[in-house]
Amino acid sequence: MTHSKAAAIFNQNEKKVNWHDKALWFVRHKRDLSVHAVKGWEELRTLGSQIKANVLSNLDEYLIQFEANANKNGIEVHWANDGDEHNRIVHKILKNHKATKVVKSKSMLTEECHLNPYLEKNGIEVIDTDLGERIVQLAKEPPSHIVLPAIHKTKEEVDELFQEHLGTIPCDGDPQYLTLEARKHLRQKFIEADAALTGVNFAIAETGGFVVCTNEGNADMGAHLAPIHIACMGIEKLIPQQKHLGVFLRLLARSATGQPITTYSSHFKRPRAGTKMHIIIVDNGRSEQLSRPDFRSSLHCIRCGACMNTCPIYRRSGGHSYDATIPGPIGSILSPGKDLKKYSSLPFASTLCGSCSDVCPVKIDIHKQLYKWRQIISKEIPQPKLKKASMKIMGNVFAHPKKFEIVGKMARWSLRNLPKSVINSKPNIWGKHRDLPTGPIESFEEWYKKRNKDE
Repeated sequence: MTHSKAAAIFNQNEKKVNWHDKALWFVRHKRDLSVHAVKGWEELRTLGSQIKANVLSNLDEYLIQFEANANKNGIEVHWANDGDEHNRIVHKILKNHKATKVVKSKSMLTEECHLNPYLEKNGIEVIDTDLGERIVQLAKEPPSHIVLPAIHKTKEEVDELFQEHLGTIPCDGDPQYLTLEARKHLRQKFIEADAALTGVNFAIAETGGFVVCTNEGNADMGAHLAPIHIACMGIEKLIPQQKHLGVFLRLLARSATGQPITTYSSHFKRPRAGTKMHIIIVDNGRSEQLSRPDFRSSLHCIRCGACMNTCPIYRRSGGHSYDATIPGPIGSILSPGKDLKKYSSLPFASTLCGSCSDVCPVKIDIHKQLYKWRQIISKEIPQPKLKKASMKIMGNVFAHPKKFEIVGKMARWSLRNLPKSVINSKPNIWGKHRDLPTGPIESFEEWYKKRNKDE
């Protein structure tokens, strides 16, 4: 299903769409207040972008350095070429330790690899312990946002979901009650777990350690209680030195939620006595994206979600309409690189307003890359005949000033004189949901010439 068709389904509930839009814009507003309070914010963004560019330019060396230092620390390092290999490695580790119950903190990489269904198929219980992730897991849905996975759910919907799966009493969506019930439910899962699985926000080549950022402390609960800790990271998560970490911790939380820093920035360097720590380094298409000069900088992404919070298309179409692990503007760059045909509609799900690039903490030129994907898709993926014909006609009109002037006059006259039933007829798709303004009497060019003549 194309993005536009999936978005049309989401838009059937207008009240919910408006709520979704306002909720995300509220987070964007918090981000603005937070970053404007930081002196040298733009310099910080530039520094973050430069560090990431350095990593990608020397990725082979940093990966080898990280592996060597992690091994010295007693961490067992594994390498996975794709999602399937990643899943097999996780399963093998769990099987070797006879682990059947896993608690997992938020990890978009494991979502990308479809780890949960793979492990469940092999008889292993996987519990997502981030509250938003647990909500969508109970609902049997994927996350709709990389930081706010259940942002598409209202508190009343969560109330009904908890009544069904956790046996809670109806509470009219009381957030405090629902949170306390979730805490009791998850606390028992932490105690019973045989292994903990986390993502990796930043891995430090210099030390062989890594950092996991959460606001709920669930990664710490899992990793500190379970005898086995498995961390899964994409190859792009590296930073060169410990001193660089402060740059990204300042950028990440402010861009994601408007906080000065995440509540928990947990540093893992070596396993505790009597426990095991594994880290799986995953490619899964990242090297291929690295090989594309026009799209290489998309691997700078630190998964803050700021581009989603500001995007007018994402806010009013919902994350599930993208049918991709990473939705929104950044996902619309990453997904076509994995499957151009399947995700060919995503780069067109943008106004190219540039707001995503403006808020990106590591200065990815997102809107420019979306435009470049459009050019590639238009050449490699067959486009609808009507679209090709209309674009050809419009190109011809724009290329000839006289034709443009005539068409402009006809359009202005039509908008002033024709009834709405004619203007908003079937060929005008925009007319299904909005009215075009009344046409002006004269164009800007006519007004400008007239003004100069009068003067």
